[in-house]
Amino acid sequence: MSEATSPKPAARPRDAATLILYRQSRHSTEILMGERHGGHSFMPNRYVFPGGRVDPDDWRVRVAAELREPVAARLRKAATPARARALAAAAVRETFEETGLLVARADPDPGAEVPANWREFFATGFAPALDVLDYVVRAVTPPYRPKRFNARFFAANAEHAHGTIKGSGELLDLRWIPVAEALQLELPRITGIVLEQIASLIGRRPDEDRPVKVYRQLHGKPTNGEE
Repeated sequence: MSEATSPKPAARPRDAATLILYRQSRHSTEILMGERHGGHSFMPNRYVFPGGRVDPDDWRVRVAAELREPVAARLRKAATPARARALAAAAVRETFEETGLLVARADPDPGAEVPANWREFFATGFAPALDVLDYVVRAVTPPYRPKRFNARFFAANAEHAHGTIKGSGELLDLRWIPVAEALQLELPRITGIVLEQIASLIGRRPDEDRPVKVYRQLHGKPTNGEE
C-alpha cells in the first residue's frame, strides 16, 4: 500500500470532562441537558450534558474542597493524581461556562491569584467544590472520528449547584429533562447509554468501593469494560 493510500493514523484522544447534574422527585429523575449548537464540528445538534476539554488552567486552580478519596482513587486507575483533579475541575468549570451554575463553596483564599480561564468563576466569590462529585463513566471516542476525547463523566446532585441557568450559546434549549423524555431526543450514542443506566449511576454514595464502566472501540467493535 502506498503512502498516499495508507490509512490515516487515529487522532490521539484529548482529556475531557462532563457533569451530569440531576434532581430527583418522588416520580422521576431530571437531568440538565442542552442541544449542541449546529455550528459545532463535534456532535452538532445533539443533546448532551455540560462538559468540554480539560484546560491547562484546570491543573492549577485552587478549590474549596478536594475530591473524596474513593472518587479520586477510581480516577487514578487511568490518570495521575494531578490529571484526576484537573478532570474534576474541568467538569465544574465547563458546567459554569455553559449553564451559569456553580458547583462551589466560598473561596477559601479571596484575593489570591486566579488562572485566566477561571476569573469569571472566582469573580462570584466562590471556588469549585470537588467533593460533591462522583465519577461514574469513562468513554473514549472511536478511532475513526476526526476529533477524539477521553471523557470522564461525573455526577452531582443539583442541590449542590448555585445560581440561575443561563446558557452561553454553546448549549441551546438548556433545561431539566426527565430521563424518559431525554431518551427520545437526538443523542450521541454514549449519552444514550449513560441515560439508560442513570438509575444505577446516580444517587449512590461517592465513597462506595465500586468499578467504573469504560466504553471504547477496539478492533473496530464497540466494547465496554471496567476499571
